[in-house]
Amino acid sequence: MIRKVAYFSMQVPNRPGVGAAMLKSIAKGRQNLLAFTGFPSGGGAQVDFVPANPAEFARGAKKHGVKLGKRKTAFLVQGEDRVGALVRIVDTLAKAKINMVAMDAVTAGGRRFGAIFWVKQKDVARASRLLRAK
Repeated sequence: MIRKVAYFSMQVPNRPGVGAAMLKSIAKGRQNLLAFTGFPSGGGAQVDFVPANPAEFARGAKKHGVKLGKRKTAFLVQGEDRVGALVRIVDTLAKAKINMVAMDAVTAGGRRFGAIFWVKQKDVARASRLLRAK
């Protein structure tokens, strides 16, 4: 299953404990995340939040004085783990000359896997049609 999801990016200091404090605050606000990723960027770090309820997440962030980045769209993939599970997705995008900006994928146990991937925002609608994302 492939679906479009909203995400918010933020630039944060790349120091021990920054991510932990953010995730604790999100949990305290009873916000569920579908995905979270972070990586070094420039002299800091970029963190991407994919909330289950984007509107509620944005309201909670504003209430706590957290400045979120612009709401953007990514793709969330969930399915049965098997050899070549992601091949159809990457091949479909490649043949359409849509560049995948990034992807994170992981097995989830019980023969399940999940992935999140990004394309340029100008390519979201076309990628969504090609992949039949919901």
